[in-house]
Amino acid sequence: MVFDFPMGEQLVIVPTYNEIENIERIVDAVLNLSKDIDLLIVDDNSPDGTGKRVKEMQAARKGALHLLERPGKLGLGTAYILGFTWALENGYKYICEMDADFSHDPNDLPRLFAECRERDADVAIGSRYISGVNVVNWPMSRVLISYFASVYVRLITRMKVRDATAGFVCYRTEVLKTIGLEHIKFKGYAFQIEMKFKAWKYGFNVVELPIIFTDRREGTSKMSGKIVSEAIFGVIRLKVGSWFRRYKR
Repeated sequence: MVFDFPMGEQLVIVPTYNEIENIERIVDAVLNLSKDIDLLIVDDNSPDGTGKRVKEMQAARKGALHLLERPGKLGLGTAYILGFTWALENGYKYICEMDADFSHDPNDLPRLFAECRERDADVAIGSRYISGVNVVNWPMSRVLISYFASVYVRLITRMKVRDATAGFVCYRTEVLKTIGLEHIKFKGYAFQIEMKFKAWKYGFNVVELPIIFTDRREGTSKMSGKIVSEAIFGVIRLKVGSWFRRYKR
């Protein structure tokens, strides 16, 4: 869907499923940052009415708040792919992904955008682990799993990214066009690893900025054993697959 009114250069994509507790606050928090930032919600037919509430808010945020609705839960990765594709069709230059639950602080968005827009980053990652371990409200067991998952990714891929599973990331459109969104295979958290890995393999400048990650206080986590398994074995598949292709821009 391509709109006929002028679009901005900066877009934030937020996938949602049952985020009614957070949706009004996250919309206001993002769009009140700057008139130069637009927001796209990709909702997976939330039973709690998240998508409906976004529609109600659009009248007051005309031209800045957008909504794509899907028939059901189809995976985090496919939600972002849909959002990225929509962003490219509508001419955005800098596209940031983030969660709806305030685990990512909207006040960090200007730093991520600036890193790509004003400096030389092609991919700017809001990183939990680039300056120690900056995670709030997680039990130690989960901190250790997440931290050593990133260590595992670095060991297997040799990619110099300390927070490979981060979901708070800004991309230049050139990155999304080059890696080929139609070739992204993973749907869960391995999606985040695959995007960074392919950007790195194509030689784009991937940088990490320190953030403080705060675990969700409202709503429910979307983590599952299947998602974790995909991430573990997906890293090996990514590495092996890279031996049989050329990464040339």
